[in-house]
Amino acid sequence: MALRSGRAPASAAWRVGRPLIVVLLAVAAIGVPLWLTLATSAKPQAEAVRPNLSAPRHWQAAHNYHDAMSQGDMLRGFANSLLVVLPSVLLVLILGAAAAWVFARRSSWLVTAAYAVCISGLLLPPSVITVVMELRQLGLAGTRPGMIAVYTGMYLSTSVFFITGFIRAIPLELEEAARMDGASPLRIFVRIILPLLRPVLATATIMVMLYAWSDIFYAFFVLGSGDRATLPLNLFKVASAQLYLNNWHLVFAYVVIMSLPMVAVFLVAQRKIVAGITSGAVK
Repeated sequence: MALRSGRAPASAAWRVGRPLIVVLLAVAAIGVPLWLTLATSAKPQAEAVRPNLSAPRHWQAAHNYHDAMSQGDMLRGFANSLLVVLPSVLLVLILGAAAAWVFARRSSWLVTAAYAVCISGLLLPPSVITVVMELRQLGLAGTRPGMIAVYTGMYLSTSVFFITGFIRAIPLELEEAARMDGASPLRIFVRIILPLLRPVLATATIMVMLYAWSDIFYAFFVLGSGDRATLPLNLFKVASAQLYLNNWHLVFAYVVIMSLPMVAVFLVAQRKIVAGITSGAVK
C-alpha cells in the first residue's frame, strides 16, 4: 500500500506536467528563432556579425529596416510578389471550390477517379525540370503567367481536398430548395455554396499564400533573376551578389519586413482557420 501511494502522486504529477513540457517545447521551437530574427534585425553591423540570442546593446531597428528596403529593392520585389501570389490564390480558390463542389455532389466512378488524380498532388511533388521544360515549350518561362500557372497547379490539390470535405458537410437540402425556386447551378454555387465556404477558403488562402510568398526554389527556375524577381528571390539575389556580405542585420531586417504581410493576413483570418481545417479534414 505504501508503494502504491508513493507512485500515485508521481504519476499524477507526470500527467499534469506533460502538457506543460509540450507547451514549453513549442514556445522554445517558435520563440527562439523568432527572437533571434528580431534581435539581429535591430542590432548594428558590428553586433550582428555573429548572430546570437543576446539583446542588442544599441537598438537601430528603424535604420536597418530603411537600409534593407532601399538597398534590397524591396518595393519592386513586393510588387512582383503581389502580381504572382494574388492571382495564384484567386485561381486556386475559384477552381478548387468549383471542382470540389462537383466531387462532393457526384458519386460516379469517373468523378471518384478524377478526385483521386486531383488530390494526388498532395503526395507527388512536381518535378522542376519537367515544369521548366513545359513552360519553355509554351513560351511561359521567365514570365509571371508561367509562375502563376505553376503555383496554381501545385496548390490546387490542397484546396480541393479541404473544400471537398467541407462541402460534404453542407446539407444538400439547401441546394434542392434553390433548384425548386428555379436557380441555375451557377447561381446556386455563387449565392449559396461560396458564402458557406468562408472558413475553409480562409484556411486555403493562408496555406497557399504562406507557401507561395516564401517560395524561392520554383521562382528561381521559372522566373530567374531580373525585374520580375519576387521578394525571396530578390533577397537571394542581393545576398549572393555580396551586397549583404556579413550584413546579417540587413538580412534579418529584410526577412522581418517580408514576413509582415503574411502576419497581417493571418491575424485577419485566424478566427476561420481552425474551423476550416477541422471541417475540411474531419467531416
